[in-house]
Parts: sequence; structure tokens; C-alpha cells
Amino acid sequence: MIQPMQHLWAPWRMEFIKAPKPSGCFFCEAAAADPSNDATHLVLARAELTLVILNRYPYNNGHLMVAPNAHLADLEDLPAGTANELTALTQRSLRVLREVLAPQGFNLGINAGKVAGAGVADHVHQHVVPRWEGDTNFMPVVAQAKVLNESLTKSYRELRAGFDRLA
Repeated sequence: MIQPMQHLWAPWRMEFIKAPKPSGCFFCEAAAADPSNDATHLVLARAELTLVILNRYPYNNGHLMVAPNAHLADLEDLPAGTANELTALTQRSLRVLREVLAPQGFNLGINAGKVAGAGVADHVHQHVVPRWEGDTNFMPVVAQAKVLNESLTKSYRELRAGFDRLA
């Protein structure tokens, strides 16, 4: 017996599809913004030379990006102090994600260049993607859709509290 087609509604994606693409760099905008506006920019934590941002279009719940404040395209262009701080803030991000979301693993990576998949090719950033057993399924392959289980607003609130606790 053929099952009726099911529909997965994701109305929040239409905003992304129809929205004009920003002309500036959202990492630079977030770095330059007053910390009182961190929620607007989804900034979870700041260090002297780097910051952590919740990905607005995540691969998985809790998908973070750690980036330098300086607009530099390549990892090898980071001064040693910035590279060290990026690593330290990535480590802190892992600790916070483990405490708040209890993932069973992570994907960590830098897409260096547009041909390597970088959505923002001119501002280097490290992706931190929490993973759980069974979080992959047929939806991305068959339906070209990723199901996220939590809203960005809720993820931001919980993760920001975690970063504040584990300062």
C-alpha cells in the first residue's frame, strides 16, 4: 500500500530564501557591535580577539562558529595570539555544548575558500557542530530537508547561559 505523501513545513526558511543577501560581513558586524546587542547578532561569547556566534542557518541544533574579530580570509594569516585564542574559544565551546546539549560527538572544521564550501570565504571561521547518534536520517537525502528540533531563540538562550556559567 502506498503511503500518502507527508509534508514538512519550515516557514522560517522562506525568510532566508527571499531575503536580500547582506553586502557586509556579519562576523565583522557582530565583532564591532556593542555587546548589549549580542542577542541580535547571536553572539554567545566574546574574547579579546575572537567571538562565538550561533549559526543562523545551522546544520544541526547548537551549530556554532568561532571567528576572529579581524577580517582575515585564511587561517595562516591569523597572528599567533588570535589563532591560540580561536583554539581556546573552540575548546570552551565544546565544554559548553557538552554541558548544555549533551551531544555524543562533534564535527569541527574550517571551509577554506568558496570552492571548499565556505559560505563566508573572506572571513575565516571554525564550525563546531554537535552530533547525536541517529541525528542523520533519510530527510536530507530524499527530501533535501534537515529537521532541526529546537528554535534558534531557545538554543541561543540556553547556550548563552552555558557560556556565561563556564566563563
